[in-house]
Amino acid sequence: MRIDKRKNDELRPLKIIPHYIKYPEGSVLITCGFTKIICTATVLEEVPQFLRSGSRGWITAEYGMLPGSTPGRKSRDGAKGKVDGRTQEIQRLIGRSLRAVVDLEKLGKRTITLDCDVIQADGGTRTAAISGAFVALGEALSTLRKKGNLNENPVKEQLAAVSAGIVRGEYMLDLCYEEDAQAEVDMNFVMTGSGRIVEIQGTAENNPFSRQDVDTLMKMAGAGIKEILKAQDKVLLPWK
Repeated sequence: MRIDKRKNDELRPLKIIPHYIKYPEGSVLITCGFTKIICTATVLEEVPQFLRSGSRGWITAEYGMLPGSTPGRKSRDGAKGKVDGRTQEIQRLIGRSLRAVVDLEKLGKRTITLDCDVIQADGGTRTAAISGAFVALGEALSTLRKKGNLNENPVKEQLAAVSAGIVRGEYMLDLCYEEDAQAEVDMNFVMTGSGRIVEIQGTAENNPFSRQDVDTLMKMAGAGIKEILKAQDKVLLPWK
């Protein structure tokens, strides 16, 4: 029996609320069980220095956890004077995941920054951030289209992510924090709408895992991602 009485292959209750913040070109609140993240997409009509001689755009991401997002207060990165290693790793993952499904030439010479702010954490924050950021990006692109600043959809494929792992010897999908803390194997899968893989992260605790374990978890994650894609479809504006 799982902590929240889900089946092993069942996602946590998922909700995506679009247009959540007034000012950014795109914004959503995504909730996966008790994990809640605000994802915003902001457009800047310029690119980083290393891209200024070309015609490509850029997509980048920032990730952070608010002080009240965890049981004990989490200090802000700004108060520490630096971004910690975990935060850097996650925001790089979000950025390269989104870039994998966008034609940066079609985006044009502009930068879209995805800000993913965790307001409540209960496991799976990086995967939920990727799934939410994709919807925020879609909103931003629709905003550009309505303004007449973008004529062609640069998105090549839909994108979502989910965790899966082995807990007490059982394969489980979409781990909450308590399951994640007990997991013998913890994996994160980032996949496209066609089922292609953008990134897999996997870690074993105590004992190595097998190729069969990876295949089983990937199959479970793929089915879960299909459900997330359906939830995204309900709030994503169609491109015309």
